[in-house]
Amino acid sequence: MRYGTVLSGHFVERPNRFIALVDTAGGRQVCHVKNTGRCRELLVHGATVYLERAENPDRKTAYDLIAVEKGNLLINMDAQAPNCVFREWAAAGGFVPDITAVRPEYVYGASRIDFCLETARGLHLVEVKGVTLEENGHAQFPDAPTERGVRHIHELQTAVGQGLEATLFFVVQMEGMEDVAPNDATHPAFGAALRAAVASGVHVRAYDCAVTPDSVVIRREIPVIL
Repeated sequence: MRYGTVLSGHFVERPNRFIALVDTAGGRQVCHVKNTGRCRELLVHGATVYLERAENPDRKTAYDLIAVEKGNLLINMDAQAPNCVFREWAAAGGFVPDITAVRPEYVYGASRIDFCLETARGLHLVEVKGVTLEENGHAQFPDAPTERGVRHIHELQTAVGQGLEATLFFVVQMEGMEDVAPNDATHPAFGAALRAAVASGVHVRAYDCAVTPDSVVIRREIPVIL
């Protein structure tokens, strides 16, 4: 996926989870943060960030914060990007070659699962999780407790029990990670649920991304450490 007009700046502060103040060459901008996670290790004072100009000229915030530099690593932190890049990649045959339709926001049980893929072998449910947390070349998810994520895993497990295929898919929003693992220190229930689901037949896969200030695309598969 590609963004429109992008400019760089330096992060100043985040008054609340939706808003960031960023200093740019054109002055200080009040920006919408397209990620409501904590992102404390990313949004540090002085960090280089990238902003996309909003298409609606009447919007209160003229820019969205979409990416940040963490040392030598460029991380896309747009929470909408993982589903967008997965949909593009899956529709092009990247996930499985026999997809006939990609249906987003599929209602299953008490949840909306990100995608239902129609294939020659039947329905395949996919829940996508974007990953922005890394430490020493290893990615982790989540960066904050996510009861919603646990519920989605349970729904995927139920789907497998009813004869469907199901996958939890990590989109790692940066390049060059060695692997991705559940962040048991932050939310042990997520890791426990994922391990139980995999033991019952739910697939888990992870891909990193090639990231530039104005683009993000799925790149290569990396191991998931359970």
